Amino acid sequence: MKEEFNLQNLVRSNVRKLQGYASARDEFKANKTGMTFLDANENPFENGLNRYPDPQQRELKSALAKLKNVKPTQILLGNGSDEVLDLLFRAFCEPKEDNVITLPPSYGMYRVLAEINAIENREVFLDKDFEPHLRAILEQQDNNTKLLFICSPNNPTGNSFDARSLKNLLENFNGLVVIDEAYIDFSTYESWVNFLDIYPNLVVVQTMSKAYGMAGIRLGIAYASVEIITVLNKIKPPYNINEVTQQHALKRVLDINNVMDEVETMLKQREQLIPELSSIGYIEKVYSSDANFVLVKVDNALQRYQELIQKGIVVRNRTQDPLCDNTLRFSIGTPEENQKLLQVLKEMDL
Repeated sequence: MKEEFNLQNLVRSNVRKLQGYASARDEFKANKTGMTFLDANENPFENGLNRYPDPQQRELKSALAKLKNVKPTQILLGNGSDEVLDLLFRAFCEPKEDNVITLPPSYGMYRVLAEINAIENREVFLDKDFEPHLRAILEQQDNNTKLLFICSPNNPTGNSFDARSLKNLLENFNGLVVIDEAYIDFSTYESWVNFLDIYPNLVVVQTMSKAYGMAGIRLGIAYASVEIITVLNKIKPPYNINEVTQQHALKRVLDINNVMDEVETMLKQREQLIPELSSIGYIEKVYSSDANFVLVKVDNALQRYQELIQKGIVVRNRTQDPLCDNTLRFSIGTPEENQKLLQVLKEMDL
């Protein structure tokens, strides 16, 4: 890591000066037992949800910290990963001045959030093997480059990037390197959460939506240095994670063995699905996957997409993404759903 790295040089000047909002539940942190709460203008009649949720999600963060072997103060929770990503833009990128780097084809919200926040998005396309161009990425940075977004395993391609390449970027990029690990639980690669103490410019984003099966509660997670998390906490909404989400997420984190059993089932299904897909005539290529989906290249993506819709199967057509001409993305479903997909695809091959 570059010795001259100083996080405060990246923080927007107004955020550095900002004194964050302190909610009623932030101000009173002592034992709640036996206390009468008349501080937050809540409805006093108990129904389980009449009180504001813990603004720092302490119980959930404690469980996540134990699971990931980090400190609770190294965790920020967001209303989906999209809120976490948006907070990074708002904390570190000055509108109409700063820029970020993204690596298409990748998760589309990086580009959308850059546009929403009036930040220049410098795109450096992956190569034909869906790997990052290290030299081109580093050549794109200047004094106003604040964030580099890396999705690994990557969406929509499914591949993980080589650890040596990411290490090179972490050591030579001047801003924050944001590694989006939404699909890390389906990969054999080690999570970059384990390297937070080595790289002070590293932010790892994960989610409860994929492996944990909690897409409906909208919970994203950022792991980073205490210094980075402190900055993000200054600007996050005070009660951004509601009580129901906190309860459901905690229950799922504490049920990690069942989560991993489901992941194992999906991995077995993925490995069974790939050779079957490869045997279908109009499927020209099946890309290797480290995620809970498979990207395939077909003869005519729009035609095949419409045919699947007519048969009651909804997939994603990724043909508009760079380097993804005539590709479809298949999520790994239940064994029954995967068999239905294969049956329909083979019938379309007749």
